[in-house]
Amino acid sequence: MKELKLMKGNEALAEAAIRAGCDAYFGYPITPQSEVLEYLSREADSRTGMTVLQAESEIASINMVYGAAGAGKKVFTSSSSPGMSLMMEGISYIACAELPCVLINVNRGGPGLGTIQPPQADYFQAVKGGGHGDYKLIVLAPSTVQEMADFIGLSFDLAFKYRTPIMILTDGALGQMMEKVELEPQQERSKVELEWATTGRKNGNGRVITSLHLKPDEMEELNLHLQKKYREIEANETRYEAINCDDADYIITAYGLVARICQKAADLAREKGIKVGVFRPITLFPYPYKELAELASKTKGILDVEMNAGQMVEDVRLAVDGKVPVEFHGRMGGIVPSPEEILHKLEEKLAGGAA
Repeated sequence: MKELKLMKGNEALAEAAIRAGCDAYFGYPITPQSEVLEYLSREADSRTGMTVLQAESEIASINMVYGAAGAGKKVFTSSSSPGMSLMMEGISYIACAELPCVLINVNRGGPGLGTIQPPQADYFQAVKGGGHGDYKLIVLAPSTVQEMADFIGLSFDLAFKYRTPIMILTDGALGQMMEKVELEPQQERSKVELEWATTGRKNGNGRVITSLHLKPDEMEELNLHLQKKYREIEANETRYEAINCDDADYIITAYGLVARICQKAADLAREKGIKVGVFRPITLFPYPYKELAELASKTKGILDVEMNAGQMVEDVRLAVDGKVPVEFHGRMGGIVPSPEEILHKLEEKLAGGAA
């Protein structure tokens, strides 16, 4: 049976990882995600024998993830913005080596060390490939503590299905926020040996996992294989939520925490006679271009709202392809917009005479 608890977002995803039968976690503390490591250190080993290790740095932790993933283990790490930047080289290696793992980025403000407040300024890094080379991550954007927990199991399922790293892109507000969450029952850790995993030399045969391919034709062949896999992911794994969009004259696009605020703004707009819907991408890659384009074609315009200088808005404009106006409203530095502020911007930029 599922269990109902009141938990912080960071603790909920840590508990969900234990219950998902995770084998290992390697990480380094950084606000506002340090509770992940703290909770796992307190709870995991005594319950499932899960390995939990505070590495000496983010660079060390991602390479430990690389090793455990290469052994076929269910492994994950977490960090926050500048810490995730340090992991990018290792993430590129893992993507090229086609290894399953889960990466959690609890955003903090930047650039630089910035602030511990909750922006959404890491969208480009996560979705467009923060490391080198032509690779992609499946990126999931939760908007509730419940989804923080739910996306752990989903992420591991997708990671092993496609042999690829998955990122959960969240922020400091969701990480620290307390909400009710339904947790799945405890799973046993898997003892299945995967056919591709490096588990030692047996009968004179070993398995090699690498991202080094010195011959250009071999490197191109691997890249073509990866691109084919990403197209398969785009075809099968796009997720989104469309709220009151069927009759909407205007659509607000937003992801994560901001999408929740935009739902309230849309309700306030409808009270004033302005038909507004909210389109929330759940997967930032693969992005729901087709679904947004179909909805947008029936509207008068779109307001994209983010806690950054304008990042996802580029994908919104690609989806709409100039067929309707796309305006942007963003706050930076960890300032969270209010529903009233969003409604005012919608009226100011798109729907001034709608009421």
